[in-house]
Amino acid sequence: MSLMKEISRPCRSNRQIRHIYLLKRHASSSRPITGSSEAEVASAQKYCLDLLAKYDRPSYTLSTFIPAQARSTYIALRALNSTLSLLPDTTTSHTIGLMRLQFWRDAVNRTASGSPPKEPIAILLAHAMSDLDARTGGSARLSKIWLTRMISAREATLTNDPYPTLEALESYAENTYSTLLYLTLAALPMASVTADHVASHVGKAAGIAAVLRGLPIVAFPRGGRQAPVSDPSGTQVGGGARQGAVMLPLDVMATAGVKEEEVFRQGAEAPGLRDAVFAVATRASDHLITVQQMLSNLRAGKDVGHEFEHEEEEEHQYAAREHQSPLEEVNRAFGVFLPAVATRLWLDRLESVDFDIFRPELLRSDWKLPWKAYMAFNRKSL
Repeated sequence: MSLMKEISRPCRSNRQIRHIYLLKRHASSSRPITGSSEAEVASAQKYCLDLLAKYDRPSYTLSTFIPAQARSTYIALRALNSTLSLLPDTTTSHTIGLMRLQFWRDAVNRTASGSPPKEPIAILLAHAMSDLDARTGGSARLSKIWLTRMISAREATLTNDPYPTLEALESYAENTYSTLLYLTLAALPMASVTADHVASHVGKAAGIAAVLRGLPIVAFPRGGRQAPVSDPSGTQVGGGARQGAVMLPLDVMATAGVKEEEVFRQGAEAPGLRDAVFAVATRASDHLITVQQMLSNLRAGKDVGHEFEHEEEEEHQYAAREHQSPLEEVNRAFGVFLPAVATRLWLDRLESVDFDIFRPELLRSDWKLPWKAYMAFNRKSL
């Protein structure tokens, strides 16, 4: 109902009319103003799509399954993830890497305030934030805390220090790949503890597999024995002109008897390396199996079977559920969870080569992904 129609109603007092006007003016003024023209937004989206087509083909493919109202957000977030993932391979020093990460922190702050820098990803993200605010009347938002958490997690791995434990690797995956999924859910908008719970496990599986797939190029940087590789989402990871490192959790390496210097000398034939890769891959696979069990429980009319460990964190806020069951919520957001399909395909290929992480087959994109994703989306089964 327009403001003029509100004013024309005889039952409204002058005070009520003024109150309505102020509320509507506040709602309008509180929406972020990006200052970007339609042409700038269209150009920014093309830039981000081109970036995904080049460096993250699976995410480019899976964008088809994201609901239309959240697709710009998804494209901007995945383009940002690709850019952050490429930093180690495109910076010549740790200091320059830190400077670029600080640029993105500042860009996130400016974007959240509605005045993004003239950078395509920031422009598209600001447009997506403004659109979400307009669609929901300000009741849903993309969390700046989650965006900066992704950047901080990348900073912690900029020097390729090994993860002390497998749990530390899981934490990295939660703060990067799971957080990407939380942000995409928020753009639908979807505020569901069950959907976030599924996203957490899918993201952890994808993040763990990403580190595994990046192991060869981090161990043998540019100019070494291996060409750059891509993570399960298709984004190139690792590299740069620096000392190689074996990015496996130290506790897993100790248990398997892996020595870093032997990996440098012998590559895939280093004693214990396949056992260590198997142990890490198994943890990623366990998260995907957990998701399958959760979906099975929901279809049987049960709860998911275990508590969501991150539910009490500040950014996980849930209003009272209206109309939809947990299963209906998950089905409505199902396209967001399809990175699980790409991760499973890659883990299956890793198993097929007996966990030889240096095999060239693991570098190729999987032609089955579009078909597998389509079947999973239609069946609502991962």
